[in-house]
Amino acid sequence: MKLSLEDCKKLIHEATLARTRAYAPYSNYQVGAAILTEDGQLFTGGNVENAVYPLGMCAERVAIATAIATGARRIVALAVVTANGGTPCGACRQVLREFADVDIPVLIGTPDGAYHELRLEELLPESFSVTDLKEAQ
Repeated sequence: MKLSLEDCKKLIHEATLARTRAYAPYSNYQVGAAILTEDGQLFTGGNVENAVYPLGMCAERVAIATAIATGARRIVALAVVTANGGTPCGACRQVLREFADVDIPVLIGTPDGAYHELRLEELLPESFSVTDLKEAQ
């Protein structure tokens, strides 16, 4: 999917807002994410840390879970905003792959509105998906 400049700016803006709501008292590394679903809905999430570190949730997975909980099943774009333009972790890349095609745009941004675009396939080459499970049966 090719995003318009307006779509890109909106996703980055919403991810930036979500970042301000992140709960990151331990790392002080706030992350915001915004996803666009195939039906045009937009969902956001901020990272949620926990004193028991492994129980924390990444912003991307918060946004994805929110979308899925409302009935969405296909994601067509993701924006992530961090202070330094960090990319999604491996777990988030794999969860995103569950609900998205490898060619979706992933916007990596900073709070000043700057961003660059990658494709999920660039972030998660040779990914494992439901297609692999079907082929094994």
